[in-house]
Amino acid sequence: MGIIRWDTAAGDVVLRQDADGPVRLVSFGFLGVDALPLVELRLTGEGRAGISGKRGIGGAASARLRYVDHLQEAGRLVVRQVDPGSGLGVTTHFRAYPGIPVVRTWVELVADRAVAVDQVASFVLGGLGRPGSRWEDELYLWLARNPWSGEFRWAGASLAGLGIHDVGMVRFGQTGSKNRVSVTSVGSWSSGEYLPMGAIHDVRADHSIAWQIEHNGSWHYELGDCRDNVYLLASGPAQAEHQWVGRLEKDERFVSVEVAISLVEGGPAEALAELTRYRRESRRSHHDNVTLPVVFNDFMNCLMADPATGKVIPLVDAAAAAGAEYYCVDAGWYGENDDWWDAVGEWEPSVARFPGGLAEVIDRIRAKGMIPGLWLEPEVVGVRSPIAEGLPAEAFFQREGVRLVECGRYQLDLRHPAAIAHLDRVIDRLITEFGIGYFKFDYNIDIGPGTDTHGNIGAGLLGHNRAYLGWLDKLMDRYPGLVIENCAAGGMRIDHAMLSRLPIQSVTDQQDHRLMPAIAAAAPTAVTPEQGAVWAYPQPEFESEEIALTLINAMLGRIHLSGRIDLLDARQASQVEEAVTVYKTYREQLSTGVPRWPLGLPGWRDEWAALAIDCGLDTFLAVWRRDTVSASATLKLRWLQGQHAEVTQLFPAGRAVDAWWRPDPAQLHVNLPAPHTARLFRLRRPAQPVR
Repeated sequence: MGIIRWDTAAGDVVLRQDADGPVRLVSFGFLGVDALPLVELRLTGEGRAGISGKRGIGGAASARLRYVDHLQEAGRLVVRQVDPGSGLGVTTHFRAYPGIPVVRTWVELVADRAVAVDQVASFVLGGLGRPGSRWEDELYLWLARNPWSGEFRWAGASLAGLGIHDVGMVRFGQTGSKNRVSVTSVGSWSSGEYLPMGAIHDVRADHSIAWQIEHNGSWHYELGDCRDNVYLLASGPAQAEHQWVGRLEKDERFVSVEVAISLVEGGPAEALAELTRYRRESRRSHHDNVTLPVVFNDFMNCLMADPATGKVIPLVDAAAAAGAEYYCVDAGWYGENDDWWDAVGEWEPSVARFPGGLAEVIDRIRAKGMIPGLWLEPEVVGVRSPIAEGLPAEAFFQREGVRLVECGRYQLDLRHPAAIAHLDRVIDRLITEFGIGYFKFDYNIDIGPGTDTHGNIGAGLLGHNRAYLGWLDKLMDRYPGLVIENCAAGGMRIDHAMLSRLPIQSVTDQQDHRLMPAIAAAAPTAVTPEQGAVWAYPQPEFESEEIALTLINAMLGRIHLSGRIDLLDARQASQVEEAVTVYKTYREQLSTGVPRWPLGLPGWRDEWAALAIDCGLDTFLAVWRRDTVSASATLKLRWLQGQHAEVTQLFPAGRAVDAWWRPDPAQLHVNLPAPHTARLFRLRRPAQPVR
């Protein structure tokens, strides 16, 4: 028996090599006493070995794996095993990041003969509970439902509350209850029901593990009892959940989706906050994530997909006056009338909407000192579009030879070169002809489990998902200065596979500024502040406090300005300009800040909400009073414990509220004047003297 010990900022990763068994994960930081196999693998035709029930662990192939060798170096651990029964080579990759308590992991398979794989988990960990503990009451699972226009709905419950108990059968030689809590996403909306994330908090020991599955399609994670403890399994698509089978020929490789795991002392909010630093370290570098320019988009509570020259020009002028740096013409610019939904695909400007040509509007945007942008939905083709018949049938999703239709659209299959060539032509033409510097890439359908062209349904979707990412990579290589916003009906495709490539993420389609605080405050759990685009849509009928509220909603993320700012009076327009001006004084600090939640992770109906971005010497804090009779709240800023801090109200100016700081016990008391009001503060701790 041998031991592999690998040191990371998340703690030691310890593996055990057994001569007569697979490599086992013995411990992971402060976790792990139940040494499960390092890899959970199931081949087609084989079941489980000794562990039954609808669970992802216990695959017969997992038990057959045997150690081959390993590579260990700073920031990297690679462990190779082989299944003597199938000849399948199985390599586990770990990646660590200096000073960040996060480990990224994935599994690579290499076949030495034809083989079919039903499941390969990216990460498996046993021993989540402490030895001898009442784990069913002490372990809380936190997950985030992600409904359209109500995204980032985190909630926690004990395993007992979720129906997972120690049923007492281990002492009779059984492995556990054969039960599990499983969270599964099927289809092309990776966050259409839940964020591809979760966290476990041991409330007695007060430590947490959080994870994110980094995939833009189907995924799965589960927790269950095994022997006298609890395990976690996280994976991309599998046969049981997603109709996926990985068929490999000799020398063919398959790589699982990546999973990142954060381990911290403290609660789930602390574990989620550490993922922020990891996301920055592991994404594509882009100037947009440093400069955080203000974008005006004419969709939300504004033109609502009905642009035309006479409507857009006044908004362009108003956006420039407010301080916007990009102007994005949203949906509808290609439609000759309002009936365009099922005719999209050519992406040619409408003559009816722009009788002087779209260039007239684009030139006005540029003349006002802004960079022009356009909305696009690249992956779909309407059933009435000429493109639907102009591309080969194999360039679209199909099942049983029938092209799939969802909401009047066909889904392009980007594994097909004709689909890629079509999109390249569209993007190249729009950039060359109009000088577009910003695209909002939307995606308003969920095509379901996949396409059976060239294989099984789940493998077809996975292949398309990865081809889309590959196309984005090449597009960004070709146009490195281009800014692309990721959107899917708001926040229906929020995952690190997309966010590691595209600099901006649309977090929601919520149209009520009074409901937005719950979304804006929770968005940094999944999206870095500098990538999270939050709508701010002032309206001419808004009073000053309403305008302040809708602007503060966006001021700790990316301001995506909208609304009828062309109809605001001088006082209202001045308030918008003030917010944008203030934002520009600190926005670059947000790109290094860590999110904190002084009132806990926000609930949908919480009476108060708060989000802080800890930027070192400065902490920027948004506080919202929602529908409550209570005029005051006390916020706990633990990272400032015992420190004197200067409190400044940054926005709005001229309507100061009471806010006083107590260094010990690190509490900020805030009074807000009325329901549905908000304030933005800065807390500045004194600089440490140079020694």
